[in-house]
Amino acid sequence: MNLKNYALLAVLSFNISLGFAQKTKKSTEPAKVWSIEKANAWYKEHKWLTGANYIPSNAINQLEMWQADTFSPDLIDKELGWAEGIGFNTLRVFLFSKAWSQDPEGFKKRMDQFLNITQKHGIKPMFVFFDDCWNKTSAIGKQPEPKTGIHNSGWLQDPGDPAFKEEANFPELEKYVKDVLTRFAHDKRILLWDLYNEPGNSGKLEASIPLLTKTISWARSVNPDQPISIGLWSWGFEKLNEIQLANSDIVTYHNYEAPDWHQRTIDLLKASGRPLICTEYMARSRNSRFANILPMLKNENVGAINWGFAAGKTNTKYAWDTPLADGSDPIEWFHEIFQPDGTPYRLDEVNLIKKLNNK
Repeated sequence: MNLKNYALLAVLSFNISLGFAQKTKKSTEPAKVWSIEKANAWYKEHKWLTGANYIPSNAINQLEMWQADTFSPDLIDKELGWAEGIGFNTLRVFLFSKAWSQDPEGFKKRMDQFLNITQKHGIKPMFVFFDDCWNKTSAIGKQPEPKTGIHNSGWLQDPGDPAFKEEANFPELEKYVKDVLTRFAHDKRILLWDLYNEPGNSGKLEASIPLLTKTISWARSVNPDQPISIGLWSWGFEKLNEIQLANSDIVTYHNYEAPDWHQRTIDLLKASGRPLICTEYMARSRNSRFANILPMLKNENVGAINWGFAAGKTNTKYAWDTPLADGSDPIEWFHEIFQPDGTPYRLDEVNLIKKLNNK
């Protein structure tokens, strides 16, 4: 076994012990995390979950997606028609705290409008609150244009750096999380709440723990009908992984590895006894592809949510570490399924997705 998996084994051992402790509690004492039995019963209510991380092709980041001036329901409706056409039944969608702060009621109305569109197309999305990836600062208003040939040049950390560790910001962030969760806590159009994307990324490491633990507490105080998760993504972050796994109703994780390493991750995470959803995979030049990963995930009954949908302003057809200064097409796209006009990047991939989704 590769050394990078030892930390994961330790975390799983902790989680199994936690599950046993929960089972021995008095029935009158409410569990903070769903029981393993409840989590599995919830998962059985759904078809095999497949979808993509979604942002409309005309948005460079989460703020541009959700601000009133640039929210694009017509484009979202069109693109989600493509998702429905290949059998996708879920999407992972990033919210943004400053879009809420700017206009809380308008933000929730746009979320409601988005959910009406997803419902029309038979899709139940999961929403992400916070994120430690990419650009450190953000500003309300017009967003920057994409940097030529650079992957996710405008994507935003939320709440940013150093904002994520400044406790003076926590009361406003608490209002944001609780307001959104309270508004949609019983909404059957929503699949799941993903509280924090890749905590500790961008060199933050364990400095993200205070905000992460606060966010978990805020979410549990609302107690939404939908499950809560915080996706595992870096096996070296033992303390973060322990917190994430111990507080997830459904286990979600990211994996951009080739099939053999991805299979090892699944095998280890099965020890939790909880349903698994891979909320990020598919990076073609890393040999994480629809052809070799998606059938494996279906065979294992693991939910499958790839990164990338329609090519656009995020520029995620370019690899993380391989910019192309002239903006030409990469030899092989890193992410994305569709061209901006809805034409499949690779027809064989789209046909495979449709086949596995019985579409």
